Amino acid sequence: MALVEQYNQLTRSLARVEALRDASLKALSESQTQVAVLEAEEETLSRVADLFRVLIDREVMDNAKTVESLLTEGLQAIFDDLDLSVRTEIEVQRGKVAVDLVTVQKQSDGTTIEGSSTDACGGSVSTVQSVLLRIVVLNRRGLRPLLLLDESLGAVAEHYVPRVGQFLSVLADRMGLDVLAVSHNPALVEAANTAYRIQKKDGKATFRKIGRK
Repeated sequence: MALVEQYNQLTRSLARVEALRDASLKALSESQTQVAVLEAEEETLSRVADLFRVLIDREVMDNAKTVESLLTEGLQAIFDDLDLSVRTEIEVQRGKVAVDLVTVQKQSDGTTIEGSSTDACGGSVSTVQSVLLRIVVLNRRGLRPLLLLDESLGAVAEHYVPRVGQFLSVLADRMGLDVLAVSHNPALVEAANTAYRIQKKDGKATFRKIGRK
């Protein structure tokens, strides 16, 4: 009887061990399946991330070329006595695309001066570039085509202001852009479709139409 009882105990123990083994094998199989699914998802996400990086890089490069073209066109139209252009330098820094704008001024002897707009050419060029960059942002981001300039051209040398107005007028017509400029400089009036003089009297502001192109 003792041997039979021992046999029965061993049989029951073996059954428990087999049950634990089967449960462990099932859990292992499920874990392996989950690992395979996660690895597949990781690979998919990695490919999607790579695709997004490519698309973003292309957008950055396209935008850089647009900026380069518009800034060069504007500088050459406004500063006609200077041989100016803009070059974009694109590089990857810490996995991100970085764009630098380099202003280039060609000298009469064939040499060039390169640097930031302020360092290379002074405040007039820097101010014009800033205004043109705002136009690029409006255009590329699909924002409302309205450019507000509140004494934004104060740093531009007086003899360049009329050309700034003329170029903005041409650009506005070409891009379907409205420009609302507030300025003390009457030179901008000649380039405006409509101009008003604002006067304050007795605590009230009055508007008087003064010019139309």
